[in-house]
Amino acid sequence: MTPTTSRPLRPSSATTSRRPPRRLGTAVAALLLAPGLLGAPAPAPALAAEDGDVTARSTGGSTTDSAPAVRRARLVDVRVMKAGLDVPWDVRSIGHRTLLFTQRDSATLHTFHAGRVRKVRFPSGRVWVSGETGLMGLEVDPRFARNRRFYTCQGHTRSGGGHEVRVVAWTLSKDDRRARQRDVLVSGIPATSGRHGGCRLTVLASGALLVGTGDAATSSNPQDKTSLGGKTLRLNRFTGRPWPSNPWRHAANRKKRLVFTYGHRNVQGVMQRRDGTLWSIEHGTYRDDEVNLLRAGGNYGWDPGPGYDESAPMTDHSLPGRQRSARWRSGNPTVAPSGGTFVQGKEWGPLAGTMAMAVLKDSEMFFLRFDADGRFVRSRRPAQLTHYGRLRTVVQLPGGDLVALTSNGDGNDKLLRITPA
Repeated sequence: MTPTTSRPLRPSSATTSRRPPRRLGTAVAALLLAPGLLGAPAPAPALAAEDGDVTARSTGGSTTDSAPAVRRARLVDVRVMKAGLDVPWDVRSIGHRTLLFTQRDSATLHTFHAGRVRKVRFPSGRVWVSGETGLMGLEVDPRFARNRRFYTCQGHTRSGGGHEVRVVAWTLSKDDRRARQRDVLVSGIPATSGRHGGCRLTVLASGALLVGTGDAATSSNPQDKTSLGGKTLRLNRFTGRPWPSNPWRHAANRKKRLVFTYGHRNVQGVMQRRDGTLWSIEHGTYRDDEVNLLRAGGNYGWDPGPGYDESAPMTDHSLPGRQRSARWRSGNPTVAPSGGTFVQGKEWGPLAGTMAMAVLKDSEMFFLRFDADGRFVRSRRPAQLTHYGRLRTVVQLPGGDLVALTSNGDGNDKLLRITPA
């Protein structure tokens, strides 16, 4: 399915947190947006623009009057590599022209080689699947050819009852037929109904594992540095221990030691640019999806309490201290961006160095250019990528081509290969 209008979500029954009212400036801004005042149109319902609730209006940046999107020259060619998939979530190359990918709702792991999909024996019964949570993020170890190691981010049912999201390390058998669990690297990432489950992984040039998480639609999580929800986490990919240069590595609370940045709503993508900078892609509410440039210890300003107030700004500058503004934002309405990657290789011409970002509801792909200082410059949206429905993930293969996954459901999903035109 390829929806063209926003479909409201049911309000969350998440837990609440109490705090003093927002400053007067925020309240006045809210009044000015109220229906009929100063001739302003009424905002869309303050409900989340998640898996399936978005239409693209990508003119945002740190301000919403940045350079407009461009849809002119033919920039890419697209080929369907495989159809008949069902909510694939993440994909990686494991060498020898073979791809490894997850499917969220069936909690299954598969390889793709020479036009054929093969199921990997995987303990899917251990994966908790609900709403936006299931078998999600995937990353392959840089030393995979030697250690056969890969990582998943997935829902989990705890032995004592209740649910959480975990990051798990696995090894893949030499014949690519069976996955064996090695370590639970992170446990205790919060989960409620399955809403806002995150969860994306990438191994950095330093060797650290960067994890982007969702806030579980619980208002207290993003600003609470002892919660793993609404964060990016940085850790040793072999031991699960905090990375030595983490901002709170000496904290008494063990979870806080893992935190790299906080104040996020629902992180959908994490990546590293060639210059070493770290970036995230994040779902907004009814407005302001974000691309963020990550700084150690940074607060990205999401704080929807008390209750779970989705009229709160994605970056709330009325909070104490400094909040880091987005480097790109969708404006109103949202576009539901998902996974992304920085495109490398001169063969990509005007797209070289851009961030390729898969977009769910608007069913297309944005190529966002940021300058050397991380400022948004322009967006390109190739028409050739608007014919396949909702796009979940895009990654670059070792040879330079891109692969993308759709997310339409009901067995209508595809694995796409994208090459420069």
